[in-house]
Order: sequence, then C-alpha cells, then structure tokens
Amino acid sequence: MTEFHSTPLANPQKYRKGLNRVWHAAGYSLAGLRAGWNETAFRQEALAAMLLLPCAFFVGQTWIETAVLCASVAIVLIVELLNTGLESTIDRIGPEIHDLSKRAKDMGSAAVFLSLCLCAGVWAAALWHRLT
Repeated sequence: MTEFHSTPLANPQKYRKGLNRVWHAAGYSLAGLRAGWNETAFRQEALAAMLLLPCAFFVGQTWIETAVLCASVAIVLIVELLNTGLESTIDRIGPEIHDLSKRAKDMGSAAVFLSLCLCAGVWAAALWHRLT
C-alpha cells in the first residue's frame, strides 16, 4: 500500500525495490521482445539488424561512426516496438474503424518509416565515405 491509497495497487511491480525490481523488469522486457518477434515487421527488422550490427564494425572507421551505425539500427527496432504497442492498444480499445484510431496507427507507421529513412541515410553516408 502507498500513503495515498487505502487499497493495494494492482501491479506488484510498484512495490518491488532494488535488484528484485530490476530482475522482474528485465523479465517484462524479454517478454516484450518475444511478443515483438511474433510481428512480421519486427522480425524482418531484427534479422536485418543481426546482419547490419556486425557490419557496422567493418564499415565504421572510428568508434563514433560504428556507434552511430549501430544506433541507427537500434532506433528502427525501438520505434517498431513502440508502434506495435500503439497498434495493440488501439486494437484493444475496439475493432471498429475510427478516424482517431486510423490517425494514430498512421502516425506510428510514419514514425517507423522515418526511422528506416534515417537508418538508410546513415548507412548510405557511411558506405559512401568508406568507399570513396
């Protein structure tokens, strides 16, 4: 219980402290990655990441370039997971077609598209710099 509530919170994670909280949070994060793996788009991007991340160490000429290449790949995965969470939440609300639901899903999709464009641009610039 908290000092502001007379009834216990529904989520036991709120009461955990220290390493116990970190341990359980890591479990939730792994569950999220497993759930993401069930999404085709995330799986495709994760497989591309498995190829691109090792390549970043060969393409990048400095540790900063390597870090930027890796970060651009990670951003795609992060945005895809957030977009999937957004879509799942909207689908949870209801299956009916609604302008606000469409708008939210379209904006999530646009965020993924922009992260992919950023990643492609960073990689193209790095490859151009490396090959010229």
